[in-house]
Amino acid sequence: MPKEIPVYLFLGFLEAGKTKFIQETFQDPRFNSGERTLLLVAEEGEEEYDPAKFAVKKFSVATVDEQGLNVQNLGRIARECGAERVVVEFNGMLTLDKFFDAMPDGWLIAQVMTFFDANTFLNYNANMRQLVFDKIQYADLVVFNRFKGEMKQEDFHKIVRAVSRRPDIVYEYVGGKAVYDEIADPLPYDIDAPVVTIEDRDYAYFYRDIREEGEKYDGKTVSFRGIVACDRKMKAGTFAVGRYVMTCCAADIAYSGLICSADPSVLFETGEWVALTARIDFEYHKLYGGKGPVLKVFTAERTKPIPEGEDIATFY
Repeated sequence: MPKEIPVYLFLGFLEAGKTKFIQETFQDPRFNSGERTLLLVAEEGEEEYDPAKFAVKKFSVATVDEQGLNVQNLGRIARECGAERVVVEFNGMLTLDKFFDAMPDGWLIAQVMTFFDANTFLNYNANMRQLVFDKIQYADLVVFNRFKGEMKQEDFHKIVRAVSRRPDIVYEYVGGKAVYDEIADPLPYDIDAPVVTIEDRDYAYFYRDIREEGEKYDGKTVSFRGIVACDRKMKAGTFAVGRYVMTCCAADIAYSGLICSADPSVLFETGEWVALTARIDFEYHKLYGGKGPVLKVFTAERTKPIPEGEDIATFY
């Protein structure tokens, strides 16, 4: 088995603050734990490193372009310098799958930190949503540099949380003050109501929450509208109900449904819209490949579709 090498990923667009943060990390004596560290730079930024200030003494620096992001090249670089851990400054215009596909055996992601310039972030998100999504989806920490008092944290918070609830969020204000995001994320529906009613606009939130934390819905009664999906391999009375959900951009729209179990006499066709009320049992189902929410249907009636243009469920 190849030796396990922890990989620390620093993500973000040009001038987002990656180089500065990595420089400060290498200057921190606490980061000098004795391992030989490879600093792999996959982006040429405006700011340069000053190795003379590094507290880390056993290090090597290597620069790679997009063509150099392959298993053979990265493996060779790591072997030649005897790397025991890897710090990567990644090109913000490349998607992470290019790096993941290039990781040699034994390289394991230890931490992912993403940096954005607060002054350009909203514009990037509006025009390059897929790249922004790519830099947030695996992050453990998201830092907004150059944040200003007139900016609203909520505008940035909601974009991050639409992608993932995993990362901590930090606002690094002009002047150096760092503030952790403490904005609460209440669900847009009452999960403790006798019947948890999911409005059409809230399906994306409901689907993500129930798939991530299905146990808390166990035994709850839910009501919502969705599209039926049937499969001949399913036994009578078993079908899926869901919506098409857009997480990132139009290219990633996908049907996101939940398994329903009803009386065998309940018959629907794929593509029909239904309004259903059901009890949620969190249990094993082969279509999930493990435990998941199975909706035990009380009532299911055909209903009119959500108007075109509003039928794709989104987070904002």
